[in-house]
Amino acid sequence: MDGDFQVQVQHCAQRLSQSPEAALAELFDLTAERLVRYAMSVTSSQADAEDALQGAFSRIARRPQLLVAAKLPWSYLLRTVRNEALRILQRNSSQKRLQVPASTVQATPEQQLLQQESSESVRRILKSLPSEQSEVVTLKHWEDLTFAEIAEVLGISQNTVASRYRYAMEKLQRALEGLVR
Repeated sequence: MDGDFQVQVQHCAQRLSQSPEAALAELFDLTAERLVRYAMSVTSSQADAEDALQGAFSRIARRPQLLVAAKLPWSYLLRTVRNEALRILQRNSSQKRLQVPASTVQATPEQQLLQQESSESVRRILKSLPSEQSEVVTLKHWEDLTFAEIAEVLGISQNTVASRYRYAMEKLQRALEGLVR
């Protein structure tokens, strides 16, 4: 994981006990985009992912001492958002459409179309994976977490994380080979 990011999250978590409102706002600004992206891997919905983020930060605002005491604040945040996303999925029984996040880099229309088609193909392949495998891949590749950190976030063993990752990568490789041919 990006060391600077981890240090910034740790700093915000420590500041929660002295200046809760300012530290919480800074923590939100620092982590919101990444947490929503992760929540989308669980909910498959931008709106539900944003609701999960809001719910997680509401919980943290009510009991900041839990985040202050966390050994790994980033893992704690991911787990809190995951729990909120799972609560939302339980409330909403219907499947929702995955939305592609807006790109922050300007590209030519041709580049945008190719990028969109590639992104949609990869997202479709990721979405075809069992949710347990997709979640591990998202945490490993987009959040740069180690297997140990993923195990802590998901509350499972490192061996289970490694197994889910291996099966997912095998399926992704087969699917991507099919796209290239």
